[in-house]
Amino acid sequence: MPAFDVVVIGLGAMGSAAVYQLARRGKRVIGIDRFEPGHAFGSSHGATRIIRLGYFEHPSYVPLLRRAYALWRDLEAACGQPLLRVTGIAEIGPPDGTLVTGTLAAARLHALPHTVLAASDVMRRLPFRIPADYLGVLQPDGGILSLEPAILAHLSLARAAGAELRTRENVRIVAPWAGGVRISTDRGDLEAGAAIVAAGPWMKKLLPDLHAPLRVTRQVMAWFEPLEAALFTPDRFPVFLLENPHGVHYGFPLDHRGVKVAKHHHGDETVDPDTCDPQISNADEVIIRSSLAEYLPAANGPLKAAQTCLYTMAPDGDFVIDSLGPIVVASACSGHGFKFAPVVGEIVADLATSGATSHDISRFRLDRFGPA
Repeated sequence: MPAFDVVVIGLGAMGSAAVYQLARRGKRVIGIDRFEPGHAFGSSHGATRIIRLGYFEHPSYVPLLRRAYALWRDLEAACGQPLLRVTGIAEIGPPDGTLVTGTLAAARLHALPHTVLAASDVMRRLPFRIPADYLGVLQPDGGILSLEPAILAHLSLARAAGAELRTRENVRIVAPWAGGVRISTDRGDLEAGAAIVAAGPWMKKLLPDLHAPLRVTRQVMAWFEPLEAALFTPDRFPVFLLENPHGVHYGFPLDHRGVKVAKHHHGDETVDPDTCDPQISNADEVIIRSSLAEYLPAANGPLKAAQTCLYTMAPDGDFVIDSLGPIVVASACSGHGFKFAPVVGEIVADLATSGATSHDISRFRLDRFGPA
């Protein structure tokens, strides 16, 4: 009998949630990460992430989000600390743009509370400066997730429930073996009944034969000192998404570092996760500040801090969640996955232990890329 029921490779957003779900079910589970959780080399860092219910990407995500909201609240209760702060969300853009039309489609299909505002009403309520034909969709359920504390909560509770966790251990090979899997690391080999690979940008390096055209892209998030700080306190300013000719930018109310703003997909440059440059350039700042200066000028103050992170992208922008025999794949999240972490943890725990899940993941299957 293998020493473990399941081995989870990668302990970021999805992996930490998976190891927690397995441990609380009484499974013999081990989690392995090449770094310390909360590290800045993947996509599970940067203090905060947005959570939103009316999902412009596709309405089929909404049932998963409803479950994710419930699981985030369950996690808060289990760890005894707040992780999700509701601020509301403003999604702003041209009336025929991807953001507004997609958000309204999801909100209407799933009967989600929302308010549609003309540009003049948006500007009366919030410090945006937008074209007269733009619309704002306000949803009360949007908010902020505390990123690193959420990962550490999942891992702490998993360990308390009996999970073994190893960090600073580099997995080299994941392969089917005798009805289960064998894992080779720089510390030796181990066997398990199944593996969950949640290695983010290292997915294709660990599973080079994976039938999915994934690529890793470099992102930048930045914190600015607002020119009028009182306009951006969390009681007055919600999280936001803004579609404009520069792209889709998103941001957060003021925290101790400033107003956090980033461009979704940033420069869309493909990188190697082992050699990606973490330094922030003037060009990086311009990509973000261009939209800030034009549409949110009261936040366009000095740059206080910036960090890079990595998106693991599928060509269609959807997730990749599927089973390859005893190996469960939990990536790519295509730059919008963190909010789903607890429900993805639930899904991949189901797949690793029973081969099926009650959640609808048909949109995320590998066969959408054609025959292997």
